[in-house]
Amino acid sequence: MLFQANYPKAIISATVLAVSLSASGILQAQNTASPEESKAVSSPSTKQAATETKAEKTANNGGAESPSPEPAPSTAEAKTSAATPQASAKPKVKKNTKKSTEATAGKPVPKAENINLEEVITELKPSEEKSAPEKSEEEAASTGETKTPDEKNNTSSEPTKSADTPAQGTDVSSQSADTEPPETVNSKIILGVEVPPNTKTRLVWSPEEKLSGLAERTPVLVVNGAHAGQTLCLTAALHGDELNGIEMIRRVMYNLDPGELTGTVVGVPVVNLMGFRRNSRYLPDRRDLNRYFPGNTSGSSASRIAYSLFHEIILKCDALVDLHTGSFHRTNLTQLRADLSVPAVSDLAHQFGAIAVMNSRGNYGSLRAAAVRAGVPTVTIEAGEPMRLQNDVVAEGVKAIRTLITNLGMYGSASRWFKSAPVYYKSYWVRADQSGILFSKISLGERVSPGEVLGTVTDPITNARSEIISPYHGRILGMALDQVVMPGFAAYHIGIQTPEERLKEENPQVTDDDGDDAVTPPMPESAPSQEAPKDRDDFED
Repeated sequence: MLFQANYPKAIISATVLAVSLSASGILQAQNTASPEESKAVSSPSTKQAATETKAEKTANNGGAESPSPEPAPSTAEAKTSAATPQASAKPKVKKNTKKSTEATAGKPVPKAENINLEEVITELKPSEEKSAPEKSEEEAASTGETKTPDEKNNTSSEPTKSADTPAQGTDVSSQSADTEPPETVNSKIILGVEVPPNTKTRLVWSPEEKLSGLAERTPVLVVNGAHAGQTLCLTAALHGDELNGIEMIRRVMYNLDPGELTGTVVGVPVVNLMGFRRNSRYLPDRRDLNRYFPGNTSGSSASRIAYSLFHEIILKCDALVDLHTGSFHRTNLTQLRADLSVPAVSDLAHQFGAIAVMNSRGNYGSLRAAAVRAGVPTVTIEAGEPMRLQNDVVAEGVKAIRTLITNLGMYGSASRWFKSAPVYYKSYWVRADQSGILFSKISLGERVSPGEVLGTVTDPITNARSEIISPYHGRILGMALDQVVMPGFAAYHIGIQTPEERLKEENPQVTDDDGDDAVTPPMPESAPSQEAPKDRDDFED
C-alpha cells in the first residue's frame, strides 16, 4: 500500500516504458551525447519531467500506451555504427617488454619530421606526448566535435599508440593496419620511427629501466642523407663524467648537411644520462655501464640499460665510434683503441687519418668489444681527461670523425694525399714504487727512451723522493695528472710502435690497456642471465 501511495500506476507504467525503450536502442543515442547532455538526462528533475509527459500521453490514449516511433539515427551515429561494432569494448593492450625498432605488421610507423637541430628547444618532450594537444571533452562539446566512445578508444579510426611513439616534431603517417608499412629506398627505421631521406631529426631513446618511477629520456640525433648508404653511429658519455665526447658529437651532427650526406649518421651524445646529471662516472648503483654489454633483460639495471641501447640502436648500425676520455685523474692523448686482429675493425681504424692507433681488444663487457663480437666494426676514441671540457682536444676528435666520414665516402671528397696513422701494437704502464705526490717531467704525446726520467714521487712528510724511469722506447699515450699516489699506481702509459710484420712473427698477446694485472675471463655467451665480469681497475674505456 505504501508503494502505491507514493508511486501512482501512471508513473510505474511510464518507468516500465523507459526501460523497454532503452533496450530498443535509446541508450545508444545517449552514449553519443556530450557529457553535459548525459548529465542533464540523468538528473532527477529531468527524469521526473519525462515521466510526467509519458503519463499524460498514456491518459490521453485511454490508458493504453502508444508505441513511440524509434528515432532515426543521426549522420554521426550512422558513420559510427558503420565504422565500428556496436558493442566495442576497449581492448586491453599488453605492454611490450621488448621494444622493437623495426616496422611490425599491424602498426604504422611514425614518420620523423625534418627539423633544425640548431634550434633551441625548451624541453625534450617524452615520447608518449603528442605534438598537438587534443581538445578536452568540454571544449569538444561546445564546438560540436563530440567523439563517440568507439572513437575515444581508437579501435578503428586511429592506430594504437605504441611505446616507440616519436618525440616532439614527428607525425604519424596513415597506413593500413593490415599490411606492413613499406619502407622507402632511403628511409631508415630508428627507434620505431621512419626517418625519410634528406632529414635531420631528434628522437628519444627511453630505456625500460626506471629509477624512482621516472624513465630517463635520452636524446638521439639522426641525420639521414639524401643518398642511400651505410649507417654510422656515434656514442659518448657511457661514463657520465666524460664531457669531451659530448661536444664532439654536437659539433659533428649539427654541421652535417643531409642533402650532401650519403648514408645515415646517428649520434647519442649522452648515453649515461643519470651519471651525467650527477657528474659521476657510474650509474646511481655504482655500476660501470661500460662493463655490462651486450646486457640482458633480467639482470641488474646496468644490464637492462645496456641491452636496450645495444639492441635498439647499436645493432642497427654498420659501424660504431665510441667516445671516451681518461678516468680517475688521468688524461689520454687523442687516439684510437681498436682490435686490429679483426679485418673490418682494422680497415675502419685506418680511415681516421693521422691519429695514433693502439691495438687493444678492450674489456670483454665494454660496448666496443660486444659490438665487434656482434659483427659491428667498432673503435674507441680516447681524448683528454674527465670532468673537463677541453676545446683543443675536442677539435682533434671532431677532425678525426670528419676524416672518417669523408674517407668512408659519406660526406665530401677524400684527399688524395692520405697520411697513415702511427700504430702501436704494444703498450705498457709504468708504475710508481713509492707513495707521495707525483710530479711529471714529461708531457702527453712525447717520445721517450729507456733511462729517461718520466716523473718523481715526493713524500711530503719525510721529503724522500724517488724517480720513475722509462724502460721503453715509445710514446706517452696516457698519463696521470699530478696527484697523491700509492705504490703500484699506474702513472705513464707508453705505446710501442712495432712493425706489423715483426708483430706477426712474434705473435704476442695483446697487452691489457687498463694498467691492471688481473685477468678477467670472458662471460659465456650461452648464459645470458649471468652478470658481466666484475670490474677491473680500468683507466680507459
